[in-house]
This record gives sequence, C-alpha cells and structure tokens, in this order.
Amino acid sequence: MKANTLTISVLSGKGGVGKTNIALNLGYCMYRGDFPVMLMDCDLGLANLDVLLGVTPNTNIQSLLDTDIPAEKVAFPIEPDGFDFLPAASGVPELVEMDSELRNALFQRLNPLFNNYEYLLMDLGAGINPTVLSFAAMTRIRVVVVTPEPTSLTDSYALMKVLSTQHNVKDFYIIVNQAEDKTEETSTYNRLATACERFLGFTPEFLGGITQDKMVPESVRKQTPLMKHAPNSKAAKDIFSIAVKLQKIKNSMLNDISKSIFTETANNLSN
Repeated sequence: MKANTLTISVLSGKGGVGKTNIALNLGYCMYRGDFPVMLMDCDLGLANLDVLLGVTPNTNIQSLLDTDIPAEKVAFPIEPDGFDFLPAASGVPELVEMDSELRNALFQRLNPLFNNYEYLLMDLGAGINPTVLSFAAMTRIRVVVVTPEPTSLTDSYALMKVLSTQHNVKDFYIIVNQAEDKTEETSTYNRLATACERFLGFTPEFLGGITQDKMVPESVRKQTPLMKHAPNSKAAKDIFSIAVKLQKIKNSMLNDISKSIFTETANNLSN
C-alpha cells in the first residue's frame, strides 16, 4: 500500500454505539473533499454496511478467498468516481475467526486495489475478537467510538487494554457519540482518558463528539448517509469537524514520512 494512503480502523468495545454509521459518514466527508475513499466492512461474518446503504452487492470479501475474481470487481461504488466499499459476508463463522494465514492472503489480494485511495476506512466488529484486534493493530490510526453509557466506557477500556498488552498499541483517538451536550461529551472522554492514564500508562486523544440528533436515525431508516440526507444537521457538522481533524493528522503524518525519507537519503549520501 502506498505511503500516502491513510489507514483508519473504526472500532468499539460494544455494539450499538453508532460505529458503522460514523465510519460511513466520515468516508462521505472525505469523498466530498475530493479524496478517493475505500470503506471496508470488516465485520466479516456479520455484514451490515450494505444494509445501512440499502444495496445488495453480488460479491463480497469471501469471493476474494474462494475465487479468482479481481479485487476491483468486489469494490462496490457508494458514490461515483471515488467512494467505494468492500462488502463483507453474513453468517460465515470462518471469516469471524480469520487466522493470520487467511488474513495475509486476503490483504495480498487487496493491497493493489488500496493504492487507488487516499483513505482506507476499516469498519471493525465490536469487542475483542482476535480478527478485530489484528486489523486494528495494522492500521495507522485507531478511532474508538464510545457513548456515555457505563458499559460502553468499560468495554472500550478493555479493548484498548487488550490492544496495548497483546499488540503493544498505545495510540488511540476517541469519538464520543450520542451525548446530550458538550459537557457530557467532555466528561465521558475524561472518565475514559483518566482510567487509561492511571492504569494503562497512556492517554487517548479526543477526536471529537457527535451530539444526539433526530436526523441520524432518520437517515438510517432512509438508508442514506447522514452527510447526504441532512448535511446541515448538528450531527453532520460534528462529523465534518472530525473529518477535518483526520485530514490534519494525515498531513502531519505525511510530513513526518517526508522528513524521515529526507534524513535517510542524506545519511546514505554522506556515507
């Protein structure tokens, strides 16, 4: 995969926090900013992005493992010329418990396709399934979606703890979803950040909050991205702000890569 493709995993400790909807709408923001985006449904055995979009793809990720179909034939367009998604399969247990050999085979097929995109957004399943953990560990950015519910905070803490202890991953970004106001967003993030700092030795970064908005469930019922259905809604504006922050993070990472390449080249020339 080329260096300027930013890989982002969107994950959560528990289901029902709006993770998939957020991944979809962040992708739509980036697409509207003229960045080619691939959204990959990584809830491999329990696909739901196709339901959220109201589409029925003829092929999915399982097709890449079972046939010789080219990867670009599996990519399904959400919007023309730059916003695609890779559908997952439903009811396929072996994909949920994907081992490293199968995972490597899958990405070997997909990597040439990913080179066509500026962003690869991976919508992961909830919880601490080994496949979820492996996918999260391989991305450059990990975005954890939480809600003010105590169970969401507890499960998200557990998710970050396992990634930290088993995969040595200690950098996370937090999105607080479904908060009533900015005060609840801040207090929710602070509770989680304080626990991580005290017991895990790192502090996740606050990426932003998305306030409760009746337009969100309405867009889900209409199977249309919120950014397209109600772009001026409160939640849409919150998501747009988060997308802008991600673009700034990407630019910063690219600058760091450029500096690293320059330094390495200079060192080689001096030797």
